[in-house]
Amino acid sequence: MSLDSPEYRIGLGRDTHRLTRGRRFLLGGVQLEADFGEDGHSDGDVLCHAVIDAMLGAAGLGDIGELFPSGDSRWKDACSIDLLKQCAGKLTADSWNIVNIDSVVSCEHPAVLPYRAAIRKSLSQALGVRESQVFVKGKTGEGLGDVGQGRAVEAFAVCLLKRG
Repeated sequence: MSLDSPEYRIGLGRDTHRLTRGRRFLLGGVQLEADFGEDGHSDGDVLCHAVIDAMLGAAGLGDIGELFPSGDSRWKDACSIDLLKQCAGKLTADSWNIVNIDSVVSCEHPAVLPYRAAIRKSLSQALGVRESQVFVKGKTGEGLGDVGQGRAVEAFAVCLLKRG
């Protein structure tokens, strides 16, 4: 690659949380209708957390646990969309631009598809990119493991960055 060519990097993020009663079920900053939600130190939004790790990893800027450690009371019940915005600012400050984000959320209930448009909009606004640069897919666990038994939710995300 010549010095005149843009630099591209890709990052992968993953997060899993137990589901529990008495918590909100959040994905990408959007509350889904459910009798349970993610158990976590912050608001538990697994999708935001996976996207944060994908972005930070691609840029070589650390990971979510390093920037927002669960042992730090400042992040107790923190809004994950706000954490995502902070990380997007770190990318911008380091001259990185998001090319696209692709993600998968696995949970038995509720279905992700009815919320997909709202989730894409929420994430794209937080990241300062077009909705067409963010995609979210919903899958089930097909009855297997904690996700398949309805005890957990899991998210994976990839992020492609371009320098400059």
